[in-house]
Amino acid sequence: MNKIYLLSLVACTTLISAKPIDFNFKDPKGINNIIFQMDAPLESINGSGDAVSGQVTFDPSKPESTKGIIYLESKSLHVGNPVLKEHMHGDDWLEVKKFNQIKFQLLKLHNIRKVKNDYLADAKGKMSIRHITNEINIPVKITYLKDLLIKRNRTPGDLLILRSKFIVKREDFDIQKGENLDKVANDIEISLNLAGAAPKK
Repeated sequence: MNKIYLLSLVACTTLISAKPIDFNFKDPKGINNIIFQMDAPLESINGSGDAVSGQVTFDPSKPESTKGIIYLESKSLHVGNPVLKEHMHGDDWLEVKKFNQIKFQLLKLHNIRKVKNDYLADAKGKMSIRHITNEINIPVKITYLKDLLIKRNRTPGDLLILRSKFIVKREDFDIQKGENLDKVANDIEISLNLAGAAPKK
């Protein structure tokens, strides 16, 4: 059998047998978290949320087909000042008792560039905070780490790392629109670095 033909056959078989992988983002180690910052003229507010969950379906041979949804429990959002935290969780802000999840639904990846193990792309999705859902575009870096789950969770499988930094405006989600802008910035900068696991079955 011709060597070139054999290599082509192996490559084709690999592509045919490749299938999307489901990654779970509910981290048993509790490391996944989302960081936020609001930098107003008089005060800078920094905080985090650590109750992350969700699922992303990723196919390394077709990254453009990536789909998924990431959840953050709104009551897990924390800032150092207890009074500020109470306001943030309260009815004038996030209403965490009524709206217990913040959600990002990934609809499409585009402008994809592959650099070593990383896929750099623009992600089109829907962000839901409180009762409002807005369509947004954010930059993402996706790192696919085949067979490296064992090094993180002592379980055979694959890892998918999602990284992003982007800005949402609180006025777009009707959070104290136009109020206290000298102390509470309208722009909320969000940073995330999340690991999803796909254990071997």
